Amino acid sequence: MRGRLLEMGRLCIAFLAVMPFAVNTEKYPWLEQISRQEQLTIGCENLDPRESSRRFDVTDLDHILVDRKHKLLYCYVPKVACTNWKRVMMVLTGESTAANLIDIPSSLAHSENSTLRLSQLPSDEARACLEGYTMFLMARHPFERLLSAYRNKFVDTLPSSKYFQSRYGRHIIKKYRRRPTMAEVASGADVTFREFVRYLLKEGAKTNEHWTPLYDLCLPCSLNYTFVGHYETLSEDARTVLDMVGAPSIVFPATRNGHTRDHLRTYFQQLSIYEIQNLYRLYEPDFKLFGYGLEDILGYDLA
Repeated sequence: MRGRLLEMGRLCIAFLAVMPFAVNTEKYPWLEQISRQEQLTIGCENLDPRESSRRFDVTDLDHILVDRKHKLLYCYVPKVACTNWKRVMMVLTGESTAANLIDIPSSLAHSENSTLRLSQLPSDEARACLEGYTMFLMARHPFERLLSAYRNKFVDTLPSSKYFQSRYGRHIIKKYRRRPTMAEVASGADVTFREFVRYLLKEGAKTNEHWTPLYDLCLPCSLNYTFVGHYETLSEDARTVLDMVGAPSIVFPATRNGHTRDHLRTYFQQLSIYEIQNLYRLYEPDFKLFGYGLEDILGYDLA
C-alpha cells in the first residue's frame, strides 16, 4: 500500500509542478497523506537497518485494537487522543451504543476488555488482519506528547494521577532530587520536569506506555500502515479514516485542550542543551518518521 501511495505521490508532485496555480490541500487532503507516507518510508530506510527490519511476534501487538465489522486496525498511542479513539472503537465494534461518545467513561474505554486486541487473536488470524484490514495510527510531536504525559501524571490532581505519583513519583524524587526530605519521597506528588527528564535519560523511555516512543508501541517500520494521522489535524484525519471504512456517522469528540504546545518552550528552558540533545535521541525515530523538529523549542533543529 505504501509503495502504491508513493508512486501516486510522485505522479501528483510531477503534475503539480507544472500547474500554474496553487492547490488547496484542504480540498485534496490525500496530498498530505502521500507526503506523510513518503516521510515514513524515507525515515524507515534511513534508520539503522537492524531497527527498520525489526522482527515482531503477534503477542507484541497489544496496542493494536481490532474492529472486525469494519475491517479496521488502530494502534493506540497514549496522549494522542487515544481515549476518544478507544470510545470510537467501542461504538464501531458494538461494545457501546452511546450516541454521544463522551458519555462513555474514560475508565471503561481504557479497560482491558473494551476492545479486542490483535495480540489476543490466533497468530494466523492476526496476520490475515494485518494484510487485509485498513490500519492507522495517530502521531504527535514527541516532546509535546511527553510534556502532556508529565503534566497529566505528575502535575494534575486527577485521581488517576495519584497512581503515577505513588508508583513513579516517589522513585523519581528519591533518586533524582538532591537531598529530598522523607515527606517529599512519601508524597511523590511534586516531581519537577527536569527530574522527570533525568529519570528518562537514566532509566529509559519504555518504563510506561504514556512516554514510550510511538516507534516502539506501533512498529511503523515493520507494519504497513494504510493511514498516518497527526494530532495537529485530528478532526480532519478522524473523518477521513472513518469514511475509508464506511463507518456510521460518528461525531469525534473535541479533545480537551490543555494548551501543551504553548508551554513547550517554558518547560524545556529548564533543561540544559545536553539534556535536550539526549532526550531527542530517545525519541529520534518518532521525530524523523513523522516529520517533527525542534524549531518551536530551540529556534533551530538539531539535525
